[in-house]
Amino acid sequence: MALARPVRLFSLVTRLLLAPRRGLTVRSPDEPLPVVRIPVALQRQLEQRQSRRRNLPRPVLVRPGPLLVSARRPELNQPARLTLGHWERAPLASQGWKSRRARRDHFSIERAQQEAPAVRKLSSKGSFADLGLEPRVLHALQEAAPEVVQPTTVQSSTIPPLLRGRHVLCAAETGSGKTLSYLLPLLQRLVGQPSLDSLPIPAPRGLVLVPSRELAQQVRAVAQPLGRSLGLLVRDLEGGHGMRRIRLQLSRRPSADVLVATPGALWKALKSRLISLEQLSFLVLDEADTLLDESFLELVDYILEKSHIAEGPADLEDPFNPKAQLVLVGATFPEGVGQLLNKVASPDAVTTVTSSKLHCIMPHVKQTFLRLKGADKVAELVHILKHRDRAERTGPSGTVLVFCNSSSTVNWLGYILDDHKIQHLRLQGQMPALMRVGIFQSFQKSSRDILLCTDIASRGLDSTGVELVVNYDFPPTLQDYIHRAGRVGRVGSEVPGTVISFVTHPWDVSLVQKIELAARRRRSLPGLASSVKEPLPQAT
Repeated sequence: MALARPVRLFSLVTRLLLAPRRGLTVRSPDEPLPVVRIPVALQRQLEQRQSRRRNLPRPVLVRPGPLLVSARRPELNQPARLTLGHWERAPLASQGWKSRRARRDHFSIERAQQEAPAVRKLSSKGSFADLGLEPRVLHALQEAAPEVVQPTTVQSSTIPPLLRGRHVLCAAETGSGKTLSYLLPLLQRLVGQPSLDSLPIPAPRGLVLVPSRELAQQVRAVAQPLGRSLGLLVRDLEGGHGMRRIRLQLSRRPSADVLVATPGALWKALKSRLISLEQLSFLVLDEADTLLDESFLELVDYILEKSHIAEGPADLEDPFNPKAQLVLVGATFPEGVGQLLNKVASPDAVTTVTSSKLHCIMPHVKQTFLRLKGADKVAELVHILKHRDRAERTGPSGTVLVFCNSSSTVNWLGYILDDHKIQHLRLQGQMPALMRVGIFQSFQKSSRDILLCTDIASRGLDSTGVELVVNYDFPPTLQDYIHRAGRVGRVGSEVPGTVISFVTHPWDVSLVQKIELAARRRRSLPGLASSVKEPLPQAT
């Protein structure tokens, strides 16, 4: 039986090989071959697939080492040692995020350095005394802020021209020490000039104009200890309480030497002739990009008309005919800044000071972008906040800022966090002024670790204790993103900063792609070009 099976198999194979094959008859050379036709739709589909394969960006070769951009798909990572050229095609991790298939995708812009750019290149020999500040001002600084030992790069470049009487346009990244850069020259100038009490109404000699009540309180809190040591009185003038409150604030005696005011309140006081700017010697527009926006521009123009701006340093020498020295400070600047300066001062009398990192992604802050469906944002936020509380910490812990685009979203999200037993504070523009007073100060004192807020908390407010910024609603502009991200990684911060952004809408994706491309090329963000051109001198 064992021999019969191979014999049968051999005979079967022989029969198949010798059998005539159907349809394979030999054709003559003149006979045409059969034609196989491909449907047109299928042919177009094949051509589209081939063109897509040819147009796909060449993936970056990932080598061991630190990353600049880390994506969920490893082939889209970019090493820190690699910088894409201006004309080089960039394989973006957010390239297909406008499709629904990209949900739950993510990528991060990693930290390229640990220290803020404003303090990274400071010389160990530099001091405030080298900048030309008088001993009594240095003593006041030591008493009010003993932790401030060395000037930052922005302060080293801004204070000397201000002491020489120049008008200054200072544009630098958030958290670089711009407040002290104008307060110290302001106080030194007022100390050296006599006070003229010839008017029956308050006439401050120094004015700091800020866009919000919270920022006014913060600047006053920084300036008051310095002024107290120098015998100067610093007060603030805030709106939102009606004319009765404004009259009460201005009726205090003695009147303030330095006034920190919001545009609306100061405009009402000027219209009602409750205050005069005739003796003004120093005028600061803090967060000038916001003050020059359409919502404040008319008020600021009126205030500048009532101020006697000096044409040059020579006009500042007469103490009995005071003229104001002008300072514009901000983290972003629009194109119209130069036109405004030309209206009130000579271009030759203006010194422009800009940072090399102006309008750039902060290299010392990790920034993560999550592509989410709108319905998934609440669950993701709750997970982040609860996971942060349970995480093991080796260093000091910081606080959290959660940004929303509207006041109604802040209130609605607050109710949800209440249901999850997550303690927090809320800050938004529609709150009554009495309710808003002290909320941010309570957050700074860490009475609550989480603050839900709108962009009212993104401009100029000191937040050295903030560890995490969550953009629950992605900001509508790149300027807003810079200001929100600037709440972490500030000079003097003891905690590393992180920004997490939820990306939901197609217009959000467009902004994210601009941010990612700027990070991969290590360039400034597009669309924020300004008339500010001179960079800060590189420190050695």
